[in-house]
Amino acid sequence: MSARIVLCAAQVPFTRGGAEVLIDSLAAELARRGHEVEVVRLPFRWTTRAAILESALAWRLVDVDPSVGERADLVIATRFPSYLVRHPRKVVWLVHQFRQVYELEGTRYSDFGALPGDERTAAMIRAMDGRALGEAVGRFAISRNVAERLRRFNGLEAEPLYPPPRLGDAYRSGEPGDFVFAIGRLDAMKRFDLLLRALAETRSPVRAVLAGTGPEEESLRALAARIGVASRVDFVGWIDDARLLDFYARALAVFYAPFEEDYGYVTVEAFRSARPVVTTSDAGGVLEFVVDAENGFICAPGAPREVAACFDRLWDDRALARRLGRAGSERVAGIGWDAVVERLLSRL
Repeated sequence: MSARIVLCAAQVPFTRGGAEVLIDSLAAELARRGHEVEVVRLPFRWTTRAAILESALAWRLVDVDPSVGERADLVIATRFPSYLVRHPRKVVWLVHQFRQVYELEGTRYSDFGALPGDERTAAMIRAMDGRALGEAVGRFAISRNVAERLRRFNGLEAEPLYPPPRLGDAYRSGEPGDFVFAIGRLDAMKRFDLLLRALAETRSPVRAVLAGTGPEEESLRALAARIGVASRVDFVGWIDDARLLDFYARALAVFYAPFEEDYGYVTVEAFRSARPVVTTSDAGGVLEFVVDAENGFICAPGAPREVAACFDRLWDDRALARRLGRAGSERVAGIGWDAVVERLLSRL
C-alpha cells in the first residue's frame, strides 16, 4: 500500500555528513517502494544560545501537512531539532540530540556552562526533547549507543535500527595495500591527529590516506609536518564515489576513532569492503561492530604507540589483515533497507 510520507531534516547550510546521507537514502528507498515522499529541511544554527532555541521553535511551529487534501500518513523525524515537529503520526529515527547539553557537557567538545544562563538553556532543551520525543508514536535510533543515551538522559526507550551504507552492494575488496585509509569531516571530534601521531611511531613504512575537509585541515597538515610524517600522508580532500570505493578496496586497514560516535558509516563501509578497522575504546557506535582481534583492533584513547603497533602488525601479516576484514564483512552482512523500511512503516 502506498503512503504519503514526510521526512524532516535539520540542515546546517553548506554542510553534508551522515545525517544528510541517511535522509537522502531513506527518501530514495521509500520512493523506490512506491511511496510518495517529501523531504522538509529547515536550517539549524547554533551560533548563539538564542539561535538554538529559535531553530527548535521553528520546527514546533511548522505544519508539514498539505494546504489542501489529506494529511500525511506518516512523518519521520531525525536529529535535533527536527523531531520537535508536531504530527499525530510522528515517528522518530533518532540520529542524535543536541549532544552539547548531554554526554558532551563538561568535555572539551562542548562550551555549555561557559556563559551566564547556560544551565537554564540546557534545561529548556532537555525539557523540549522529553516532550517532543515522548509524543512520538514510534521511536527508533540509528545505534544502540544513541538509544542508550536517550534512555539514560530522558528515560525513553528506542529500538536500534542500523542505516545501511549509501553505496549498497558497490563496495568491493582487493589485496591489502601499503596505506591506512581514513575519511570524515576534519574536526576535533574525529581525532585524525591520533592517526598522524601513530604514523610517527610505526617501524614499518605504512602510509596514510586522509579524505575529507573541515576546520582542522590546516592544523592537521601542520602537525604532520611538525612530527615528520608529511611525506607519508596524502590529504586528498573531498573524493567522489569511484575513488572512495577504490581507497577502501586497496587499503591495508581503515582508521576510525571518533569520540563517542553516534553510529559511523565508515565502520560499515570498511567492513563491506572487507577491511579491518582500527579504533579506540571510547569510539561509541563504532564498538557495536568492531571486536578486538576479531575484525579489527580496539586501542586505548590517546595511545598513538598502541595504534602504531596495530598498523605494524597488519603490515607484517597480510593474511591477518585479510582474515580480520572477512570477519568484518560477515558482521555487517545483515544490515539492509528492507528491515529498516519495514520497522519505520510499522506505525502506519
